[in-house]
Amino acid sequence: MKPWLALGAGTVMASTLLAGCGGDSDNDGGANPPAAEPTPSSLTLSFLGRHASGQFDESAAEIPAYHAGSQRLFVVNANKGALDIMSLADPANPTLEDTLLTGDISAGSEVNSVAVHGDLVAVAVQAGTKTDTGFLALYDANSLERISFVPVGALPDMVAFTPDGGYVLTANEGEPNDDYSVDPEGSISVIDISDPENPVESRATFTAFNGQEADLKAAGVRIYGPGANVARDLEPEYIAIAADGATAWVALQENNALARLDIASATVTDILPLGEKDLSQDGNGIDASDDDDAIDIRTFDGVVSLYQPDAIGAYSAGGNTYLVTANEGDARAWGEDNNAYWGTEGAGCAGDPSQGFVEEFRVKHLVHADGFDRRCGDDLPPQLRDLAAGGLLNPDTFGYCGATAGDPGDCREDDVLGRLNITWTEGYRKHENGDPMLFTAAGVQDDANGDRLMYDTLYAYGGRSFSIWDEDGGLVFDSGDAIEQFLASDECMLGTQRSIPCKDYFNSGHDEGDDFDSRSDAKGPEPEGLTLAGLGDKTFLFLGLERMGGVLVYDITDPTAPVRVEYLNTRDDWATEDTESVLAAAGDLGPEGLVFIPAEDAPGDTPLLVVGYEVSGTTAVYQVNLQYQ
Repeated sequence: MKPWLALGAGTVMASTLLAGCGGDSDNDGGANPPAAEPTPSSLTLSFLGRHASGQFDESAAEIPAYHAGSQRLFVVNANKGALDIMSLADPANPTLEDTLLTGDISAGSEVNSVAVHGDLVAVAVQAGTKTDTGFLALYDANSLERISFVPVGALPDMVAFTPDGGYVLTANEGEPNDDYSVDPEGSISVIDISDPENPVESRATFTAFNGQEADLKAAGVRIYGPGANVARDLEPEYIAIAADGATAWVALQENNALARLDIASATVTDILPLGEKDLSQDGNGIDASDDDDAIDIRTFDGVVSLYQPDAIGAYSAGGNTYLVTANEGDARAWGEDNNAYWGTEGAGCAGDPSQGFVEEFRVKHLVHADGFDRRCGDDLPPQLRDLAAGGLLNPDTFGYCGATAGDPGDCREDDVLGRLNITWTEGYRKHENGDPMLFTAAGVQDDANGDRLMYDTLYAYGGRSFSIWDEDGGLVFDSGDAIEQFLASDECMLGTQRSIPCKDYFNSGHDEGDDFDSRSDAKGPEPEGLTLAGLGDKTFLFLGLERMGGVLVYDITDPTAPVRVEYLNTRDDWATEDTESVLAAAGDLGPEGLVFIPAEDAPGDTPLLVVGYEVSGTTAVYQVNLQYQ
C-alpha cells in the first residue's frame, strides 16, 4: 500500500475537533471499551522554543501544519514563496530540514497554505500572476516527493481536508490585480483524492447568484467592487468543515458573509450575511483614536463595525454545529501606491478611478466642512469624489458630539471619531434605486443643487472580537469589547516571563517598538488566526491577535458562554523603537496561523501549539499544560 493511502491521524485543522483516542480495545469485542479521555478543567501555555528565519516583516512564517509520522512541521514561508520543512522531534529546538518550491508547477508560483492528513501534504499554490488559475498540489509527507497537482481557481488562499481525508478543499480568493482591470471570480474547489495520484477537481462558483445583487445587498452582503457582479466580488478566504464532512462554511471576509457549501455536489447553497456590530451598545465599545495618548474604550452612537472574519472553525456542541470566527476586518485597497489613481494636488482632483479602488477613509476627512478636495493628491479615492464633493453627519444621530446640519462639530476631532478608519462606500443616505441623496453644504436635501453625502451611519472594519454562530449564520455569542478591555487591564501581562503590563503597550502594532495605541484607529488588536482543540468533553479556542500579538485561549464548550482561560504573548522587546534591529531578542511578532497537536501525535506525548509569526519570521512552539481538578 502506498504510504499516502494510510489516512490516519495528522494535522489538526481549525475546522476539525481533536479528540484523543484513549486506550486500545485489546480486540475483545468491546467488552472493555477504550477509556474515555479525561476532561481538563483548564489549561495554560508555556514557551518551549522557536525557529527563527531571521527575516523581519517579510511573512517568512505564516501557516503551520504537522505530520505526526515524521514529526515534521510544514510552514508556509511567503518570503520564499515556498514551504519550509522543519523537524519537531525536539519541540524546544525546531530545525529547518528542507524547503519545498513549486516553480516546476508554475513559473513564479507561490505557496499560500498547507494542510496535512495521514501521510498526505496538500499545498495551495498561487500562480506567478495571481489572477491566473492556481493549483492544489499533493506531496508525500515522508519522502517529500510530489504525487500530483490539479488546477483550481485563482489565488487559492486556504486549503483543508475533510475529516475522513476523502476530499481537499481550497478557498480560491480571486483577488483583482492592483488597478482592478482583472477581477477573477471567487470560487471553492472540491478535490476528490480517493486516488491521490489522479485528483479530480469540482469547482463551486457563485455564478448562480449573479443577478441577485440587489437582494444580497439588502440582506447585508457587501457587493461593492468596481463594476462587480456577485461571482467576481465574493472572495473566499477560509474554510471550516462539519464533523460529518458533508458541509463546509467559507468566510467571505471583504463581503462580511459566509458561504455554505454542499461538499458532495460542490455547490454553494447559501450566502449568509453576518450583519453589523452596533458600537453604541454597552459592551461593544472601542478605542477609536491612535492620537490621544490614552486608553479610551467607549461606545459611539451611529457607529457600527463589520465582523469580516479571517479564520473560521467548526465544532459540535449539544448535537449542533457551531462556527467560530476571528473577526479581523479587511478593507479593499488596490492601487494605493499608484500616483495616477490618487491624482495630483491642485490638479482638479484628476485621480483616475480606472487605476484602482480604495475604500478606506478617516472620519475627519470624510466630513470636513470644506469638503473632499482638500485631500486631492493625498488619500482621496476618485470614486468617492465622483459621488460628491463632501460628506455630512446626520445631526439627529451625531448630535452627541456636536454635529449640526452642515457642520460635524467635535465629532471629527482626533480624540473622538476623527481618526477612525471607516469605509466611505456605506452608510450614506440613498434613493430607492441606490443613487445617493445629495445635500447642500448647509445640510438641506437637494439633488439638483446639492453636492454632499449625508452619513447616517459610519462603518468601521472588524469586530475586534471572536464570534460563535449557528450553522445558518445566526449570532450565538460575540466577545464584544472583552479583548480590548482585557488588554487594558492590570491582569494582562506580556512577554515570555509575563512581566510587562499589557496596558503599557495597549493596541500596539506588530512591526514597531514603543507603539502604544497605534492600532486603535484601525482594527484594534485584530483577531486573525484560530484553531480548535477537543479535549475530553471540552472544546478550547486558541485565538491569535495579529497586531497586539499573543494567543488567547477560551473554553467554548458552551457556545453561549465562553470563558477566557489563558493569554501568552512571547514578544519580549516592546520598547526598542527599531524592532528589526533587535529581532533576535524581540521574540514573536504578528501571529498568522496556528495548529494544535494532540498528545498522542506530539513528540514527548504532551500536547503542543505551534504558531507562525509573519512579522518576526518565527515559528514558535508552546506546551499546552492541561489542568485537572
